[in-house]
Amino acid sequence: MRNSNNKILTVAVILLLITNIALVFFLMNNKGKEGGKRSGAKGDPSEMMAKELGMTEQQQKDHKQLKDDHFKAMKPFYDSLRTAKAAFYALTKDANVDDSTLAVYSQRIYSRQAEIDKYTFAHFKRVRNLLTPEQQPKFDEFLQKMMQRSRKDSAAKGK
Repeated sequence: MRNSNNKILTVAVILLLITNIALVFFLMNNKGKEGGKRSGAKGDPSEMMAKELGMTEQQQKDHKQLKDDHFKAMKPFYDSLRTAKAAFYALTKDANVDDSTLAVYSQRIYSRQAEIDKYTFAHFKRVRNLLTPEQQPKFDEFLQKMMQRSRKDSAAKGK
């Protein structure tokens, strides 16, 4: 009886070991394939845009400079928005938060987000002005696709 139990346990351990090795191999092999798909589908938006619009080297260089300047200028706005949100959500500790206090804190977030949106809009207008009249309609479509993807990604994160 004891010998029979040892054989069963040995066979079970060997089967589990083989299954685990196969699973690790499968995951490692599949990870490389999915990674390639992801990078193609969600690569650098600047590179995707340059390719889709057929941007020249000079346009790409100018766009990179605009983008770098934009992100440098936007950092304080994002920091301010993050701080406003942190202060807003810190109110959850207070058991007696009234609606007027929530409204004040919410308004701070909204106003900072509105500033970010206005500056980003102006940035996209500058980028559009880098392009030829033939490229501009393609840029308009590209921008709409990016905004739709952004909304889909946000919705998926919320689930």
